[in-house]
Amino acid sequence: MKTTCLVGAARSAFLAGAAFLAAGCGDARDAGSSPADGGSLATVVDTAGAWVRVANSGDPPEWNLVLVASIGPGAETGEAAPGDFGAAASVAFGPGDHDVYVADRINCEIRVFGLDGSHRRTFGRCGEGPGEFTQYLHSIAWVGDKLLAFDFGESRIGELAGDGEWLGHRRVAAAGRGNSYNALYRTGPNKAYAQTIAIDGTQLGLMLLGHDADGATADTVWPLDPSSGANVICRREDEGSIFVDFFENPYAPRLLQHPGPGGTLWSAMSNDYRIVVSRGGDTLRAIERELAPEPIADEEWDALSRQFETWLEDRPGVSCEPRRPRRPPAHQLMERIFLDAAGRLWVEVARAGGRRWELFDAEGRLVARLPAGDRKKHLMPGFGDRHLATIREDGLGRDHVDVWRIEEPAR
Repeated sequence: MKTTCLVGAARSAFLAGAAFLAAGCGDARDAGSSPADGGSLATVVDTAGAWVRVANSGDPPEWNLVLVASIGPGAETGEAAPGDFGAAASVAFGPGDHDVYVADRINCEIRVFGLDGSHRRTFGRCGEGPGEFTQYLHSIAWVGDKLLAFDFGESRIGELAGDGEWLGHRRVAAAGRGNSYNALYRTGPNKAYAQTIAIDGTQLGLMLLGHDADGATADTVWPLDPSSGANVICRREDEGSIFVDFFENPYAPRLLQHPGPGGTLWSAMSNDYRIVVSRGGDTLRAIERELAPEPIADEEWDALSRQFETWLEDRPGVSCEPRRPRRPPAHQLMERIFLDAAGRLWVEVARAGGRRWELFDAEGRLVARLPAGDRKKHLMPGFGDRHLATIREDGLGRDHVDVWRIEEPAR
């Protein structure tokens, strides 16, 4: 049996950065290379072992993101504008990249815009009936000719036509209502995964269940346990009750995950640029990228330590584990990983000079590097065929949806 490069079983694994690559994931033999059209990029693909290793090094070609629309609050006229979002929670492109759909969870609406930012229509309202949403409308995605709307408040996924017609709904055992990371993960033109509570034998856990235009599918993915020591967990007991609070260490390694086509799981630790593709605990592919680590400056760590001490002062009597944030040897290499409907891998790279996107094809070959603008990190971008959409917050706390066109350099 092949063993996944991520330590432990696929359904329950405690991951620490040093233990991410386990026995059975040693260096593979080079089987050939594929140099890039330009720059110093080289890709080595090894198919000799039980799993495929794709090793990328050098600099990929530069692609560009051209801002075609920024949808946000209108002029201060006293009247509500279509871009006055209560809270933009999710963005998705309609078929053919012609429309941009935005879920506004505070207003319980889905608003539709053209690529030029012009408002086309709005549908939905607050409620619990057909065509209505709660303020836990966290995610939307297109599968085939249907728009799915994941509403945690109603524990259902609504099915809608592009004009807003309510076509029905699917019941899900929703978990974590307030967690915006719970989303519809689109992995193909007619496939998306949604988190649900499931029982497998005697085990209760969180499972990602596949959905297409016809309904729930037989594809399931069990995500790994995200425990990684990124948080300092502090507890205080008061009159028999235990209060728990968390201090996030932004430098600590984190587990990154995304479901993929065919019931696969794409996983990585944020401090190690290796994405492992597995199915049912078996490793299928490892996608690697050479990128030099960037040490954490003493000034940066001292600032975080002072922030933690101030945080502690506001919570007298707590007991913390660990007692203080632990200092890793270097900054994180990756912020998030995503897959688009074409099967391409998008890695949000974190560097001292700023964030950027690195784009890989479905086989794991590095294709391009693109700039990354400001966005709310906990919200998923919308990926179209030739467009990208992101949600950001301005200095006044108002949401904006930025629509970008993906441009390749002329050959």
